[in-house]
Amino acid sequence: MRKGIYIRIALIVATLILAFIFFLPNTPLFSYMPDWWKKNLPNKGIVLGLDLRGGSHLIFEVDLKRAREITVERIGMHLQSLLEKKGIKPNVKVQGEKISIQPATEDAKKLIKENYPDLSLSEQGNALLCQLPDSAFKKVETTSVEQAIEVIRNRIDQLGVAEPAIHKQGENEIVVQLPGVKDPKKALEIIGKTAQLEFKLLDEETLLWKELPSLIKPSEEEAFLAQWKARLPEGDEIIFQKIVNKETGEVYKRPYIVKKDVLLTGDLLAEAHVSIDQRFNEPYVSLRFNDAGAKIFEEITAKYVKRRLAIILDGNLYSAPVIQEKIEGGNAQISGNFTLEEAKDLAIVLRAGALPAPVKLIQNVTVGPTLGKDSIEAGKMAVLIASVLVIVFMIVYYRLSGVIADFALILNILLLIGALAALNATLTLPGIAGIALAIGMAVDSNVLMFERIREELRLGKTPKAAIESGYKKAFWTIFDSHVTTLITAAVLFHFGSGPIKGFAVTLSLGVAINLFTALIGTKTVFDFIYIGKERKSLSI
Repeated sequence: MRKGIYIRIALIVATLILAFIFFLPNTPLFSYMPDWWKKNLPNKGIVLGLDLRGGSHLIFEVDLKRAREITVERIGMHLQSLLEKKGIKPNVKVQGEKISIQPATEDAKKLIKENYPDLSLSEQGNALLCQLPDSAFKKVETTSVEQAIEVIRNRIDQLGVAEPAIHKQGENEIVVQLPGVKDPKKALEIIGKTAQLEFKLLDEETLLWKELPSLIKPSEEEAFLAQWKARLPEGDEIIFQKIVNKETGEVYKRPYIVKKDVLLTGDLLAEAHVSIDQRFNEPYVSLRFNDAGAKIFEEITAKYVKRRLAIILDGNLYSAPVIQEKIEGGNAQISGNFTLEEAKDLAIVLRAGALPAPVKLIQNVTVGPTLGKDSIEAGKMAVLIASVLVIVFMIVYYRLSGVIADFALILNILLLIGALAALNATLTLPGIAGIALAIGMAVDSNVLMFERIREELRLGKTPKAAIESGYKKAFWTIFDSHVTTLITAAVLFHFGSGPIKGFAVTLSLGVAINLFTALIGTKTVFDFIYIGKERKSLSI
């Protein structure tokens, strides 16, 4: 009997030590710990949520119409490539959400059906009209929102934001909560960039090239495009490069005529990182394509030697180097008079991947740190007052047994805090409410057991027998009530989001730990005091 008690005492002490170790990063003591300890500690403690720490609450809207158009454009590009490989020289045009292909040959129809069986085909004169069904577009919309969430999450992870909350809202909205973000403007720029990387050829052969002005002001861009659009050869477009005068800070636009055909996109990127040009000591973004992208890039550079290849991101031209020779290995670079910070941000969005469609910020709410501090203090005070009142009540009503229950209560709180720290959980106001509810359930469990013990004592049993019988009879009542609560918490966690999940996590942990402290913690203390000794009375 004694050996079993000591094993349980050792278990309780071990769990307390672990709880303290995991919670250490949230205490001032952590700063005094040696470096090896800080590096090897497996977590960063409890993270405060947006409502406690402050930060940014953002809502983005995914442009589903543009997602549909991008899908159709990519199918059109792919079909043109497939037809050219078959020896067919097609005239492929994208008209809204339809693709027009000329000539309407049987070989073209067969190839389209083999590669895109979902496309519906119809003939209009000498042209084939291809269109995706509504079911396919619906799938595109759903996938676009899901991909946008993943891309945003990847970008935020590289920003180093702890415990961001990202979830879908409605049909095409994405809610992003960034606790503790000190520079929301930078976060917005990185999250919102579409990052559509494209490689196109400059059309320096057109006679209009010589008429292009070297620079225009940003305010003149709209009028310039309206004037030049009608004059451009079919298949060409105007793309601008941003030019900043380093001495004056003035911004200008340099126009280029480029081919509309996209030779390569950023979808095939494997890596993007910042490098420094040793000649000019300027940062640039170094790119490496995956195997498929490297092969395409090699074919492009072999075919267009001595031509200029425009590198375009989100409709802005960054650089247009001359292809000197065939480039093998799939390595390229983007240079554009970047600052080091701009180059790092560009590398982040390229590494994280392109958004499948443009996203628009429709709500930006900043939670100030003052609100967070007030919330923390109010939460601390609520838990403290609740705990003190419960502790005093238990001592007055149950005497020494009440002291044992209070020990279990304090043990419950310490282990709960340690468990939250071990999971690196995000603590929110609803989470604090979950802790308070768990404290109430811990007391309820002890009350059930103590009343059972009192009943056994009234039947004339000895303290030893009353304790054993009381725990046995109360066990299943306590166990059933806790399991049903855990089921409710699991449902809340699965179907809820944000604050609801925070409440479910703290409640679940509190309930599980309460089973340990109530059925093992208090029982161990009773066994240590009463079971091994003959006592005639029990203070309860």
